[in-house]
Amino acid sequence: MQASSFPRSGQIIYAFGMMGWSIMINLISVILVYLYVPPAGSGLPLLISQVAIFGIFNTITIITAGGRLADAVFDPLIAQISDRSTNPAGRRIPLMKKAILPSLVCCFLVFYPLKQNIAPVNTIWLVCMLIGFYISTTTYIIPYNALLPELARDSAAKVRLSTWQSVGYVFGIGIASNAFNIADALQHSFDIASRLTALQYTVAMLAMLAALFMAVTAFAIDEKKYSFSTYSAVPIRTALKQTLSNRNFLLFIVADFSYFIGVTIISSGLLYFVTVLLHLPESIGNKLMITMILVSFIFYPIVNTLSARIGKKWIVIVSLLILALVFAGIYFLGKPAVNPELQIYSLILLASVPVASLNILPVAILAEIIAKDSRETGSNKEALYFAVRYFFIKIAQTFGIALFSMFLIYGKDPGNDAGLRMNGILGFILCTVAAIIFSAFREEHSAESSS
Repeated sequence: MQASSFPRSGQIIYAFGMMGWSIMINLISVILVYLYVPPAGSGLPLLISQVAIFGIFNTITIITAGGRLADAVFDPLIAQISDRSTNPAGRRIPLMKKAILPSLVCCFLVFYPLKQNIAPVNTIWLVCMLIGFYISTTTYIIPYNALLPELARDSAAKVRLSTWQSVGYVFGIGIASNAFNIADALQHSFDIASRLTALQYTVAMLAMLAALFMAVTAFAIDEKKYSFSTYSAVPIRTALKQTLSNRNFLLFIVADFSYFIGVTIISSGLLYFVTVLLHLPESIGNKLMITMILVSFIFYPIVNTLSARIGKKWIVIVSLLILALVFAGIYFLGKPAVNPELQIYSLILLASVPVASLNILPVAILAEIIAKDSRETGSNKEALYFAVRYFFIKIAQTFGIALFSMFLIYGKDPGNDAGLRMNGILGFILCTVAAIIFSAFREEHSAESSS
């Protein structure tokens, strides 16, 4: 049976799922390292050991790396379950529904250590809750992304749906970045003595909001009505071999990998860059994120128009090079005799350009790679492609958090900030390498019908 055309209202509903997932995942990115490895003067207690292992690894590095690696191994399994599902309600939505409640519970418990002081039990608790969180959110996001090439018929439709997905993602970042402002408001309004407790209340509220948004997509989209997918009978080993032998996909993954290490460094380090390098209050982080989101929206229609005229490849390459300049700027933050707010806002405005394009185009590019593979192999492996991508994204995020945390050993406090500045150099190198690698990508104009 021919699937119905996916309407604009459905595209907006689809974006809600990404917004909910983005809130949860960015609560982890924005708060986790700052909470467990707080800089001096933050008002937060030390919860886990701060001792460096082998002189370079701290506890938070090992914990976050272990959680991400365990989750990454789980990705292909979820993809195979989704791709091979014969559920009469659809291959994607039923799995998404099952993931919402565990994601909510684990997201909150990550920030609820059993003791409010350094204790081994906090380390064990954090490891378990992080693994539970990552596996739960994977069970949602892999089938969610696999829906995109099934709902969008042609290249233009894929870019449009990717745009709405990106809107949801950046709104999620904006909401998550308000965590410290909300915690401050709660602490002052309700006379909460502990800053940690105020942050925990904040995470609980935002996690519940995120779960609600995820549920909107999972319960409001009729997958059988709008999706044109078919059951995949290809065994997982064969499917993985076919996926990883796709040259364009491999180039895409390598560039994507480098980019996400850089993005993770920015998200993990923003509060440090603001408070340590520029001596500005934590609360400005929210204003920075809102500014970046609003300015990036100006470029969304430009990205859509340019991608149709000149293709996606060169927009991605230029965006990566602009992001490399942003990282170079991070290294110099606080050094020139220039107003600190002017320094950080200048970088945020520059970053809004690649934020717009790199939030939209990679998903649309991957959707086209998947569509081409489906035509050539006769097998629908949408979830597996997204699982492989998210496997490498998670490895990249693991590397990003690990490298960022390792560099903190070399200075994370005012007057002793060499480790923070080293992250700027690393990000510059990574984004430049990603741009060079992606230049070998062979872009093909879609031959799909728009009917």
